[in-house]
Amino acid sequence: MQLRMLGTTSDDGKCPTLYEDATTGDIVVQGYAVSAPEDVAQIQNVLPGESFVRIPRELLTRFAPTE
Repeated sequence: MQLRMLGTTSDDGKCPTLYEDATTGDIVVQGYAVSAPEDVAQIQNVLPGESFVRIPRELLTRFAPTE
């Protein structure tokens, strides 16, 4: 994996941030973990190894690739 930072809405350069894998074009999201059991229970079709992060909508609308 070779990551290229697309952008962040953080003032101090920490999270949340979007990255693009330069090899596959996949998007990697850095954000705050969703770990409260009542929140995780609402997420469907969870596969082994999957996890969940919370990011502001603005991060996606401002920096997500449009291609």
